[in-house]
Amino acid sequence: MQITKQADYAVRAIAYLAGLQPGTQASTSQISEMQHIPATFLAKIVSQLSVAGFLRTARGARGGVTLAKPADEISLLKVVEAIDGPIALNECTAEASICPLGDVCNIREVWCEARAELVRRLSQTTFGQLVKMEKAEAVSPLA
Repeated sequence: MQITKQADYAVRAIAYLAGLQPGTQASTSQISEMQHIPATFLAKIVSQLSVAGFLRTARGARGGVTLAKPADEISLLKVVEAIDGPIALNECTAEASICPLGDVCNIREVWCEARAELVRRLSQTTFGQLVKMEKAEAVSPLA
């Protein structure tokens, strides 16, 4: 399973904003440059993340983009799902009837368990935690 480039860019944009002081706005050109995200792609992503309630946008000379909620309340899972939809390792994890083997398939059980573990991990990881980890690593680099 691989998330889309769009979801990766969304995660990078949120991570960048989470690293700023709370309430700080950044221009889309600044985010684009700092996170190496094509500007046209970023505009679409910002729009989707705004509709999903993760970002607040303001137009004009004093405009920009800021987080709509604290970084500790935004999980990796929610951002990825806002862009890519629900996490699925295989289509049968969402609906057993898709597979001709249905509920008797022992492989489906493994897919479902792996999906559940991935969803759990992503839902428990917030951008606030990621920022704290980054700052801790910057303070005490490995020797």
